[in-house]
Amino acid sequence: MTYLSVYTDGEHPETVLETEDIAEIAAVLKELDVVLRQWAVIEGHGGSQEEILDAYRGQVDRVVAEEGYTLVDVAQLHPDGSPEWPEKARAAREKFLSEHTHDDDEVRYFVSGSGIFYLHVGGRVYAVLCEAGDLLTVPRDTTHWFDMGTEPDFTAIRFFHDDDGWVGRFTGNPVAERIPDFDSIAARRASRN
Repeated sequence: MTYLSVYTDGEHPETVLETEDIAEIAAVLKELDVVLRQWAVIEGHGGSQEEILDAYRGQVDRVVAEEGYTLVDVAQLHPDGSPEWPEKARAAREKFLSEHTHDDDEVRYFVSGSGIFYLHVGGRVYAVLCEAGDLLTVPRDTTHWFDMGTEPDFTAIRFFHDDDGWVGRFTGNPVAERIPDFDSIAARRASRN
């Protein structure tokens, strides 16, 4: 289930909101022109990019037709027990941890696992913890970052209008360093339940 935490963006961020109420989350995000939809999860569909896209073909084709995306791919990171895994996980996480924008919408459907999109808008940071079944659309030029946690374990379908795929413009703003990270928010959520 989706979880939203909202923080002030000052030197000492304060928590403004924490909720799992999907209607409340959708209403808050709508004010930012961010769209949250939910699809039924197709159990047991992991594997290759082709297998995942085939399993979700109907939903993917509908979104592509509605929005005109030209590139759809699958990003996935799962612990593999190899000696290289810790460095691979660290490098993948660090790539997205700094605040940035895009010339394209950022659209992700979580097939499995979870990650947090942090949207920095109007003096607030909206931390949207997305899990399997969540489809999040962040409009182009929205200042944000993404955290997959210290132990990434997710599969997500990505949609792009540009065949270059993911291209970020980093802002240099250190706000991400002041806001609770994925692991902290996930632990806080677990303690509330």
